[in-house]
Amino acid sequence: MVVRENFEKELTLLQSKLVELVRFAIQALDQSMVAFETHDIELSLKIMDEDRKADRLYEEINEYAVMLIAKQQPVAIDLRRIIIAIKIATDLERIADFAVNIAKSTIRIGNEEHIKPIERLKKMHEITATMLNEALTAYEKDDIQQAKKVAEMDDQVDSLYGETIIELFQLNKENQIVFRKLLNFC
Repeated sequence: MVVRENFEKELTLLQSKLVELVRFAIQALDQSMVAFETHDIELSLKIMDEDRKADRLYEEINEYAVMLIAKQQPVAIDLRRIIIAIKIATDLERIADFAVNIAKSTIRIGNEEHIKPIERLKKMHEITATMLNEALTAYEKDDIQQAKKVAEMDDQVDSLYGETIIELFQLNKENQIVFRKLLNFC
C-alpha cells in the first residue's frame, strides 16, 4: 500500500510539472499574440529568451517519466498516463516554439502594417488557448469525451489555418501582378 501511495505522489508530481508547462505555453502564446498585434519588439525578445524554460520543463517531464517507468514498472492505465504526459509535453514544447516563431515574425515585421486584418489569427489563438485548458482538464479527469471535444476544436483551427494560407497566397499573387504592372510602367 505504501508503494502505491508513493507512486501516486510521483504521478501527481509529473502532472504538476505538466500543468506548469501548460500554463507556460498558454502565457507564451498569449504574449506572442499581444506582441504581434502591437508590434512589441521588446516583448518578442522576452518571449524568445524565456523559451528556455519550456525546453527545461519538457526535459524534466521526459526524464521524470522515464524514471517512473524504470523505477515503478507501471501497468496499464498508469503506464498510459505517463506516456500521455510525454506526448502532451512534446506538443506543449512545440506550442512554446510556435510562440517564439510568432515573436520572430513580429520582429521581422517591425512597425510595418499587417497586410491583412488579423481577426482570423486572433480566433485561432482563442481556440488554441481554450484547447490547451480543455486538454489539461481532460487529462486530469481522464475524460475521453472532453478529449474528443478538444480534437474537434483542433479541426476548427486547422480550417482557419487553411483559409488563412489560401488568402495569403491569393494576396501574394495579386501583389505580384501589381508589382509586375508597376515594373512595366516604369
